[in-house]
Amino acid sequence: MGKENEKFSNERVSPFELIRRTNDAEGEYWSSRDLASALEYSDYRNFEAVVEKAKLACFNSGHNVDDHFVDVNDMVSIGSGDAGK
Repeated sequence: MGKENEKFSNERVSPFELIRRTNDAEGEYWSSRDLASALEYSDYRNFEAVVEKAKLACFNSGHNVDDHFVDVNDMVSIGSGDAGK
């Protein structure tokens, strides 16, 4: 293994790289719930205000918010898993 390869094998992977997702067109995106967890927010409701501030900053910098933020609702499993049985 060359020194260049050793350099890469000894580096930590960014937590943001670990939660990066890609769509069918190979576009990258991040889930706000994953980001909240990576940034150690214990309650997602507290992180929602951060997302709103980011949207405002995006707008204030002259960018179209809809080009950078997509509102989605992730379905979460609740209960014992016996629903519908």
